[in-house]
Amino acid sequence: MSLLSDLKQKASTLSPASKFISISGIFYMACGLTLLVWPGIIQTVYKDPPFAGHEEALARLVGFLIGIIGWLYFFAGRSNSRQFIAATIVERLIFVPIVLVSTAIAGVIPHTLITFAVVDPILALITWYFHSKTKD
Repeated sequence: MSLLSDLKQKASTLSPASKFISISGIFYMACGLTLLVWPGIIQTVYKDPPFAGHEEALARLVGFLIGIIGWLYFFAGRSNSRQFIAATIVERLIFVPIVLVSTAIAGVIPHTLITFAVVDPILALITWYFHSKTKD
């Protein structure tokens, strides 16, 4: 099977949690692409001071990584994998806040990272709700 046809595949029926993970993936891809293409959005939205040094490149890297996470969430959601959904819940409730808050405290694009440190666990809780309602 070709790579493109593999990407087009999806499970015949998707659980609400899988649908939500895919939609979350689209949200992450949009956020990541926006930050990658327009890192100055940080100053526009949060009224942060202009970048100093190589912070703009760091913001683009963060955008790229968020976009890749979104890409993976989109396709993983389409696979209807309960194991993947459970793994994202744990990751977003524990690891994401710890890493993002500690990095924000260090002064690296703090408003942006704190925003994701709050939004991501909220999305994880919504995913957990849908996941708990899905039967095997």
